[in-house]
Amino acid sequence: MTDPFLITMAVLAVIIVGISKSGFGAAFGNLAVPLVALATAPAHAVALLLPSLMVMDVIGLVVFRRRVDVALLKRMIPAGLAGIAIGALTFRSVSVAGLKLTLGVLAVLFVLQRWSGIANRLHAAASERTDRWLGRFWSLVSGVTSFIAHAGGPPLSMYLIPRQMDRVMYVGTSAVFFAVINASKWVPYVWLDLFPMETLKAGLALALVSPVGYWLGLRSLRWFDGPRFYRVIELALLLSGLKLIWDGC
Repeated sequence: MTDPFLITMAVLAVIIVGISKSGFGAAFGNLAVPLVALATAPAHAVALLLPSLMVMDVIGLVVFRRRVDVALLKRMIPAGLAGIAIGALTFRSVSVAGLKLTLGVLAVLFVLQRWSGIANRLHAAASERTDRWLGRFWSLVSGVTSFIAHAGGPPLSMYLIPRQMDRVMYVGTSAVFFAVINASKWVPYVWLDLFPMETLKAGLALALVSPVGYWLGLRSLRWFDGPRFYRVIELALLLSGLKLIWDGC
């Protein structure tokens, strides 16, 4: 990786993802691939970023290992892994633009519902069974979009935001979920021939930047109390949704 523009975009993307993952539960991590894709092919961008994501995941497991909602993870992780399988099988044929457009519209509508109070009332009225299925559905979608474009944050946010969890618990639960999801991408990515040696070396070199972004995100997490944290998450989800719509049009 010798292209200065590609290096700049990749480093910027890793820092943004780090801040997003450790500070805001990966709410706007979907901005990373489009940034890197300004300088290279989208498939190359996806593979290039995976080592950095996994370094952040390891840090996240250490930092948040005791601040996770195990019950939620038990319903989220199997569905997320199913999403990874779907993403792997459809990677070469799925319309990435169509997927982004759909996800973007859903994200924007969700935030508008939140701000209008409709989403809160729907969540309060939902039964435990409905909540379990919503968790599985959004985790499945998160697995698919994460595999295809490292854009698993918005759909997961649509499930976690209405729960109004403690902000550290929110980030910790997201960290464990995405650690499993990202680890499961390696074999399918190799199977899809996304990791030639040059890409792997560049990705590993880029991963050295990961702790910087993650540290900045941890600092951000300390600055925001519960209400402000969720306002930032919702704003990030809205902006991410608009960006996904832009990419999909």
